[in-house]
Amino acid sequence: MIHIQLLANTCLKLMRSLLPAFNLPSFVPHLRSSCMALLGRSEPTPQALNARTEIIREMMLHELGDYGERKFPAVARRVRYATDVQGLWYARSDVMAILANTYGETVAREKIANISGRFNGLLPKSLTGRIGFKIR
Repeated sequence: MIHIQLLANTCLKLMRSLLPAFNLPSFVPHLRSSCMALLGRSEPTPQALNARTEIIREMMLHELGDYGERKFPAVARRVRYATDVQGLWYARSDVMAILANTYGETVAREKIANISGRFNGLLPKSLTGRIGFKIR
């Protein structure tokens, strides 16, 4: 990851040296995303997004287990039938509450942190921009 960022910054410096009169402030976001796309770091395709969403959904249902699905069917339905990755993101708090009740808060936090890491690159920055959000 560090190498990719270094390469993107090098690409940006090269463009600055070649095009000093170019309006860089408006061009920088496009240049950076283009460099990242060339390096294979672009927005996920719809198929990849769907696959990753299903992986997250299965992880959440697995953590709930049979006990969680029987005892808290509304939460299990919310996870099972969430229409998008944002719906799963918001369901994490309910899953966390169930896991904390079942296993204790420390174990629940570890399980949710593992699930939360799967959302990397799938959500708008406004949802993950909190100071306390960590991707593992």
